[in-house]
Amino acid sequence: MPSTILVGAQWGDEGKGKIIDVLASEADLVVRFQGGNNAGHTVKVGDAKYVLHLIPSGILHPDKVCVIGNGLVVDPLALLVELDGLEQSGIKVAGRLFISDRCHVVLPYHRVLDEGREAGRASDRIGTTKRGIGPAYSAKTSRTGIRMGDLVSPGFEELLAIRIEDANRAILEVGGKPVDGAVVLADYRRAAERLKPYITDTLGILHEAVKADRKILFEGAQGTMLDIDYGTYPFVTSSNTTAGGACTGAGLGPGQVQHVIGVIKAYTTRVGDGPFPTELKDSVGETLGRVGVEFGATTGRPRRCGWFDAVVARYACRLNGFTTLAVTKLDVLDSLKTIKICVAYECDGKLYDTVPASVHILERCRPVYEEMGGWQCATSTLTRYEDLPDAAYRYVARLCELTGAPLGILSVGPRRDSTMRVGL
Repeated sequence: MPSTILVGAQWGDEGKGKIIDVLASEADLVVRFQGGNNAGHTVKVGDAKYVLHLIPSGILHPDKVCVIGNGLVVDPLALLVELDGLEQSGIKVAGRLFISDRCHVVLPYHRVLDEGREAGRASDRIGTTKRGIGPAYSAKTSRTGIRMGDLVSPGFEELLAIRIEDANRAILEVGGKPVDGAVVLADYRRAAERLKPYITDTLGILHEAVKADRKILFEGAQGTMLDIDYGTYPFVTSSNTTAGGACTGAGLGPGQVQHVIGVIKAYTTRVGDGPFPTELKDSVGETLGRVGVEFGATTGRPRRCGWFDAVVARYACRLNGFTTLAVTKLDVLDSLKTIKICVAYECDGKLYDTVPASVHILERCRPVYEEMGGWQCATSTLTRYEDLPDAAYRYVARLCELTGAPLGILSVGPRRDSTMRVGL
């Protein structure tokens, strides 16, 4: 495994954290390249459960180097909570975690603006996590952001005062309560003091690793359908969640990446608002949510559940150039007698084999299904792909065929050891 990018092929929550954890044993470095603490990657190791929001999942392996790349927006206070939680669990972080000095900082006024703007929307709410991620990325693109390097530089106090003055005016416009500059400064000074040993030029670390032929695993957050350019806009996140984002969000060129793994859930889920053609609002949808324990790792919100959407998966494969697939949560379907797969959309008499750009068209699309028989027996105890029930084997093969990439990993449960390596 030279340089490998792992991204979600749906609307996030595909199980990327677990797959990264499984693959991290073969990597030298694990790198997050976009998003913020609006992401949540859940990993179960034995009886222990870890939910990571900013720190790469590879941190759970004691000998791995982890990098928070320049493409992230980082809330220093949230990062410290995460660091403390890991240390209290006996996981050593110091000397293994490096944070790009080019990361942009999420500040309290970003969270206030996020909440105020979302509350001010009527029927067109995005369904954000209200963690300030969007406003932080907006500040980045409008060139009014503060970076992690600024946080530990002598001019931070003056820069922060200017930014807070401007932000408070914007907060008043959305009916929010202005932030107290003195409190923010004190909190972030303390955070800067603790985080200073971790903040560095990570570009040098990555390129030295490439030069030494070390194995790098890039960990994406959210999913392809939440990409700012290619997702179901405007119901998207504020960063590029596709494989291309790994290059800009970490600092490597496309030619330095050899593999792209797409993670797909054996059915489909979505958190928040936005179109979802295969959503099930019936007993089957309830079963998927209950058996799959479908609650957001970051927000705790219940996930909307539906049949597997091959239109979405195929679209994601084209965008990312998947070399292999990791299929997760197959076991959630164990009890179903009949399983449906969406193979196309229909809208106003027109068939779509790809995702239309217009959200207004997509929300009116109706799924065209094909049906397959279920296997109605447990798969969660299996350890070999060859031991799958015939119906389960055919189902997984059909998902890969419709998506357009071969299977590399199959997951039948949340634990590390409930994972089958097939072609990877």
